[in-house]
Amino acid sequence: MRRIVIPELLDSDLGSAAEIDGSLADLRAINRRFGGISTLLHLVREVAQRDGQREMSLLDVAGASGDVAEAATTQLRDSGITLDVTLLDRAATHLGRQFPAVAADALQMPFADGSFDLVSCGLFLHHLEPEELVAFVDEALRVSRHAVLLNDLRRSRLHLTLVHAALPLFRSRLTRHDAPASVQRAYTPLELADMLRRTRAAEFFIRNTFFFRMGAIAWKNNKTAEGERR
Repeated sequence: MRRIVIPELLDSDLGSAAEIDGSLADLRAINRRFGGISTLLHLVREVAQRDGQREMSLLDVAGASGDVAEAATTQLRDSGITLDVTLLDRAATHLGRQFPAVAADALQMPFADGSFDLVSCGLFLHHLEPEELVAFVDEALRVSRHAVLLNDLRRSRLHLTLVHAALPLFRSRLTRHDAPASVQRAYTPLELADMLRRTRAAEFFIRNTFFFRMGAIAWKNNKTAEGERR
């Protein structure tokens, strides 16, 4: 299944305020039920296990309402890991209020080098074309001290078929358009690996996670990470 770029309505807020709110609510449900939160938990725990850190600052790019970061923070706290979260999103209207938040361009983030231990993103990579994705990861590596955590969809025909079957469950017209468009725009793990090789990451690994998600860590330092740089 080849990648097809279909503009997503929420990217340009092409809907009423109620439709946008409904689409954000749909995204919260998708992340809760279909691997968004669990994938971030896995990636943070991977870093904590490798580096021995129990307290980390995290910039969540395209963090929107902050629901994924909030759920992850709560669950990680129960296992002795503390996250100090900041959100970044292109649209101030998407940002939640439970964490410090900044509206800014993810390709030119308004932070000094090494401002955060970790930079993460969820359901963001498929919005970027390959050159933009490479530029984003390099910018995220600049802002991070340790690693960049990447959490996104995996493109496949089966995934697209299942999303079409689930369309009546979504609240918003925007989501009913954007959900299949997201799958068609998403990358495969092999495609993501090809792009990560072009970044300044010292090492990376990619793992398939729940319900057609994939999680990746791009490491900033030269320690041996799990998996090999392919």
